Amino acid sequence: MDKEHLALRVNPDPAMLGELMDRYGQDVWNYAYFLVKNRAMADDIAQDTFIRAYRHFSGFRQESSVKTWLLRIARNVAFNYRNAAFFRKALLMDIVAPRHPGRSAEQDYLEREATSEIWRRVMDLPVKLRETLVLHAKYELSVAEIADLQRIPEGTVKSRLFAARRRMESLLKEESEHEAYQP
Repeated sequence: MDKEHLALRVNPDPAMLGELMDRYGQDVWNYAYFLVKNRAMADDIAQDTFIRAYRHFSGFRQESSVKTWLLRIARNVAFNYRNAAFFRKALLMDIVAPRHPGRSAEQDYLEREATSEIWRRVMDLPVKLRETLVLHAKYELSVAEIADLQRIPEGTVKSRLFAARRRMESLLKEESEHEAYQP
């Protein structure tokens, strides 16, 4: 969805919604999952995000990219879900790594295990650190974009990134030391 398509914002049509979903659907779903750690809830959040975006596209002021705007909506929807009573009961965590053709089953398994362990550690971070790290590392948003999305000062984003990286480094170092001392 580029600026030439923004003319549709006064009178959005279903094709525009499809285009938004095709282009940003996976990013919105992944971000929602990182926030709530629940596949079914991430599905609901992504769906609600696009419904809200479609209904309120005329409110998009072009102060940020469409992607950042959608992620902000997803964040708000996710926080609403997290604050609901049923979220406190949901404890599902299931990380799936894609399978790469042409590689041995052993290579796939080892890579999946390493990736899963890193993501498990990321998911163990406090929400504020996890969210900031994921926005920066996975979605490649700048510090300024993250600050705008989270509505916090850029300095806070930088300190959260620093703390998240330090915590991840510590967790991974502890794990490797623990594995090294296993008989």
